[in-house]
Amino acid sequence: MPVIALVGNKGGAGKTTLSVNLTAGLAKQSSTILVDADPQGSSLQWNAFSDSEDAITVIEASDELNQQLSDLSRKYDYVVVDCPPSVHAVQTIKVLEMCELALIPVQPSPVDLWATVHTEKAINEARQTNPNLQATLVINQLEVRTTLSRVVRDALSEIELPVAQTALRRRAIFRNSVLEGKNVFETGSRGLDAVREIEELIHEVIKV
Repeated sequence: MPVIALVGNKGGAGKTTLSVNLTAGLAKQSSTILVDADPQGSSLQWNAFSDSEDAITVIEASDELNQQLSDLSRKYDYVVVDCPPSVHAVQTIKVLEMCELALIPVQPSPVDLWATVHTEKAINEARQTNPNLQATLVINQLEVRTTLSRVVRDALSEIELPVAQTALRRRAIFRNSVLEGKNVFETGSRGLDAVREIEELIHEVIKV
């Protein structure tokens, strides 16, 4: 499963945060690279702050994105792609046409749930040319004590895409690590709970 796309249809869902930390978790076990295909370049900016020798490898998407991903998938065990926050973006469409897995972070909010309907449609359209495409919704920034977080799985059951059992909670370390130019694996004891969630997600959806 070498090419993994992080996809969403609105900003603020945590797509880049998940891209960076997913890449960091996979890189602990296999050769992994992150391709920033979002014109905002958030993954590249995040990585530019890093002064760690163990920082993940992040590169900018080229104009020939499909060819770039094809070449990288022969060099790396995993290629993670941080897509634009729109399923209608040219980069997102190209990636969905060739990736093996699309992960779709969804916050427990009505706006995110509405946006997911459009993402489901884009996945189904991509499957017309990429029938083996798998897609999984990932609940992100979960606050277990709120009513909305408690009912989010029921709400997502209306979407005909599987939902990962592993949910990522709203944790300050996910936000603070950005300011430090780090991923959660580089934050020591402060990031242990976040690391555990990322590792559980990797084990569940990528079977590593």
